[in-house]
Parts: sequence; C-alpha cells; structure tokens
Amino acid sequence: MNRRAAVLLLALVACKPPENAPPPRSTLVVGLDVSGSFRQSGHFDRSIEFAALYIYGHLNGLGGLRQPTDIFIGSLGGQQVNQPKAFHPIQDLSGKSVEEIARDLRAWFPETDPITDFNTFFTRVAVHVKRQNLVLSPLSVVMFSDGEPDFPGAGRLTPEQRYRKVDLTPLEYLSRSVTVRLLYATPRVAQLWEQQVPRKRVRIWTQDWQVMQGWARHMNAGVPMEQQDSLWSWMQEIVDFRVRRGRIL
Repeated sequence: MNRRAAVLLLALVACKPPENAPPPRSTLVVGLDVSGSFRQSGHFDRSIEFAALYIYGHLNGLGGLRQPTDIFIGSLGGQQVNQPKAFHPIQDLSGKSVEEIARDLRAWFPETDPITDFNTFFTRVAVHVKRQNLVLSPLSVVMFSDGEPDFPGAGRLTPEQRYRKVDLTPLEYLSRSVTVRLLYATPRVAQLWEQQVPRKRVRIWTQDWQVMQGWARHMNAGVPMEQQDSLWSWMQEIVDFRVRRGRIL
C-alpha cells in the first residue's frame, strides 16, 4: 500500500463513528390537525393511529428509520388566530408502546379547534428549535391534516391566494435540511401546497389520504413491532421520501 492510500485509509477509519455512538442530531416535529373539518373528514382516527406508529418507529429507530434526537408534538390550530400552543417533548413519549402513544395523543388534544393556523404553528416550531439550541440540525416537520388553511377571511380568497399566504419563512434558515411533510390531504390540496406555497430552501412532500390508507396492509397481526419490516419499509418509501429542494416565490 502506498503512502497516499494509507493516509486515506487512516482518515476514513478516524471519521467512522464507533458502533455504539449515539445517532447524529436531528429534530422531528409532529403537528396534529384537531379542527372540526379534519375530525369530520373520516381520516382523523386513522391518522392518529398512524402518527403513533410513525413516532414509535422513529423514536426507536426501527427498520432503518432515522432516529431523531429530539421530538416535539403540537396541534396546528387554535380558538383564534395567532394562539400559541404547547409542544410535548420526547421525554413524554420515551418507553411507551404504540397504543400508549396513541392514547396520549388523543388525551393531549381533546378539543376541536375552529381555526387551522399553519403560520402560528411554523413560528412556534422555530421558537422551540432555537430555544433548544437545535439550529443547524436536520429538521423534519410532519403534519397530519387535510391541509386546508382556515383563517378569518379565507373564504373570500381563491384557493391559490389562500395557499400563497402560508408562511414558511420562520423555518427557512433553521438548518440546511428542512422538510415539511403533509399527510392525509386531498390530491387537490396536496397539489396546491406543492405548487403555491412560497418557499426558498424548505422542501415540501405530500401524500394524499388515498395513499396513506395503504399503511394498514403492511401491518402483520401478531408480529412484534421490531419485526414489522414491511411497515417500516413502506414508511421510508412513502412518507420519508427524500425530497429535492424547489424554490417557489
């Protein structure tokens, strides 16, 4: 082995983390839509079931899912515009089963919010990320929602105008990798998020409710969660798909 090859090999060995090293820092924020429109859509209960599985899988790094070092869970709306909501931290979830996580999600957000306020939610996400000194860590924001902005005066705007008012600015420079995922919207709403919501660095990924129904087919009854390989693979390919950045101004 020549000297240059030996130096490269030593550099690679030095850069490789030890096998028992903790996962690299990353943040997962889950937003739950508890508005009346989403509760009445017929997808709310199923979305809570999947959210519990999604959180459990990532919390434990199952099936190759990225294991975030920080998780926060909050609601997307409020009783009025600009009403801040509390976020539940990772410590409230550690060591719990899927069923216990689903039960907690329902207990934490029992009320029905009349307003779906995405902008206030994004602002609170940014506040938490900065407060917890998580700036620069990869950030994934996953929203379980019909995706329809509902604020005073929204009914007087065209659909395109409503989605142009979604403001991702607070998230833009929190990290080199910021992804917002919208799950359980209709195909039309998903398209409006992808094509109309202004952004520079934030990546957007959507999956409509018809596709999201597919997760149940990958659950194997009686099989431990650690061995639900088909479910975790589906989750990686359908929900955690790596998104390319696209600018819409």
